[in-house]
Amino acid sequence: MNAMTIDGFQYRTLTGDGGVELSVAVAGSGPALVLLHGFPQTHFMWRYVAHELADRHTVIVPDLRGYGSSAKPADTDSATYSKRTMANDVVRVAAALGFARFGVVGHDRGALERVSQI
Repeated sequence: MNAMTIDGFQYRTLTGDGGVELSVAVAGSGPALVLLHGFPQTHFMWRYVAHELADRHTVIVPDLRGYGSSAKPADTDSATYSKRTMANDVVRVAAALGFARFGVVGHDRGALERVSQI
C-alpha cells in the first residue's frame, strides 16, 4: 500500500468542472456517499472512517482540486477555486461513477464563513 492511499480502495482519475482532472478513491456498494476533506488535507484523512462506511455505501473520496493528486489549475479568476466550482467537481465525479444522487460528509469546509456570520 502506498503511504497516501486507502487500502482496499480503487483509484481513478475523473474529470471535474472545466476538464480538471481529479484523483478519486472508491470502494463499497450501495447508496453513494462522498467524503470531502478539509484544509489543508487530502482524501487520506478519511482512511479510518471510509472502510467502515464502505460496508453499507459506495464511498467516493476525492482529492479536491488543488490538493493531493488532483490537478492544481492556475487561479485565473475567483471561480477557479470557488465553492460552487468545487461542488460542480463533486457532482461530475458522482455522475461519472453512475450516481445522480449522493450523500455528502464534509470536514472543515465553510466553517469560517459560518462563524463570520454569527
